[in-house]
Amino acid sequence: MAEPPRRTPTGERADLKRRAIVDAAREVFLTRGYEAGIDLIAQRADVSKVTIYNHFGSKRELFLAVIHDALEDALQQPKSALEKSLAESSDMREILMRAARGWVTGMAQPQVLALRTLVASEVERFPELGQAWKANGPGPTSAILVEEFRARIDAGELDIPDIDLALVQLYALVLYPHFAHLAYGERINKNRANELIDRGVDMFLTYYSAKTVSQPNC
Repeated sequence: MAEPPRRTPTGERADLKRRAIVDAAREVFLTRGYEAGIDLIAQRADVSKVTIYNHFGSKRELFLAVIHDALEDALQQPKSALEKSLAESSDMREILMRAARGWVTGMAQPQVLALRTLVASEVERFPELGQAWKANGPGPTSAILVEEFRARIDAGELDIPDIDLALVQLYALVLYPHFAHLAYGERINKNRANELIDRGVDMFLTYYSAKTVSQPNC
């Protein structure tokens, strides 16, 4: 049976329905998996299947919207906090600490972690889900940090030969342990999370701070 023709609803009422559909879809996908039917999502959102298809076109597009909205909600505050800290402080350690706390606060929420697990379970069938997760992840804050790192390199404060690699290493120190523990059904407690951030940022800056090379005596 062909899907109903898609129309793109607009206006305040349409925005409210879209939000309700995405919220319901996130709940259903997390409890029933990607195989959950559109009928159940429509029931939870109190809309018709036609309304869902008008907004999203397909279940795959709806799932991509769930990923986008979840990560946008999780990372908007960290992005704003990073921009504010750059405007208020020149202390690279403080800037990175604030950024790392924002990532953990946003990305280590139970629903976001569960959604990441769901994406990982479906990525072989639908590679675009993994691409969407990557594109909507810490990218916005990464772009800000890239510019700041470049400025600090030019000023002689940091020595970072490969900024992309350095960012991966920073995430690995402060954020990725939360993902690893989730694979075992565990969560990192607040004290341990703070220790990972404190020591991780210190390790990062110790490694990448520009070293003063002493000149040999003539």
